[in-house]
Amino acid sequence: MTLGIPRLRLVPRARAILISLPLVSACVVGMCEAPAAATAAFNVYVGKVELRLAEQHRSPNGFLVSAGSNSQTDRRLQQGDLIIEQLTPANEAQLPAGLLHHWRGTAFVLGATAGDFERLMKNFSSYPQRFSPQVVQARIVSPHAGQIPDRFTATMRVRQHHVITVVMDTNYEVTFGQLDLQHGYSLSRSTRISEIASPGTATEHALSDDEEHGFLWRQNIYWSYEERDGGLYMQVESISLTRAIPTGLGWIVRPYVESVPRESLEFTLRAASKALRS
Repeated sequence: MTLGIPRLRLVPRARAILISLPLVSACVVGMCEAPAAATAAFNVYVGKVELRLAEQHRSPNGFLVSAGSNSQTDRRLQQGDLIIEQLTPANEAQLPAGLLHHWRGTAFVLGATAGDFERLMKNFSSYPQRFSPQVVQARIVSPHAGQIPDRFTATMRVRQHHVITVVMDTNYEVTFGQLDLQHGYSLSRSTRISEIASPGTATEHALSDDEEHGFLWRQNIYWSYEERDGGLYMQVESISLTRAIPTGLGWIVRPYVESVPRESLEFTLRAASKALRS
């Protein structure tokens, strides 16, 4: 996911508003940083999801949601469909000054194995090729060697475009684990997300908490994967926290914060599927 100062290719009205965006949506000191109450609510929600995933990952039965070799869902996946679901509970979407987004996507890749997927996801240096144009840079900062499951600190520069283009530098704590050789999972928890101004130029810099626009405050990504039926079932859940829609800017900010979480998840799932087929 990404955030940044807009690059303008818009109609005149959009140009006028976006040029003044840093002023119109200027934050009271500290208000563009995720409010403590929103972060706390996000963490509570994430905790419940992680408890559910931990229970799933204890047994091959129900390792993925809606799994089962004879299920209609599996037949759809084997025919090449992606299944994308919005999971955000209606009564928990609105947080104090923030919005919660929870999506899940599932896909099947014929001929792929759990080992193939693990190698793909651990090869961070290949992300800019495998997940372009969303991932611009990626690398492991500090591998925690010798630990089981494997743990990494990773950093990525990501870019998103939806009416406006935003760029962000993101840090994640990533954990890989497996139940057995056919069942594995990973957990990626964001530890820092910085909105980048003027990316790729001599004046590039990270915006301060008081300057950023709050398009993305937190993001956690959870993969579960299961090898069977001659291929690999992959399921990814994305939980993110963004600012609430600013008064007067809903027409331009709402499409971004509401559409990008779904579109980014679908793009990532398709890109991973393509990489496993290559």
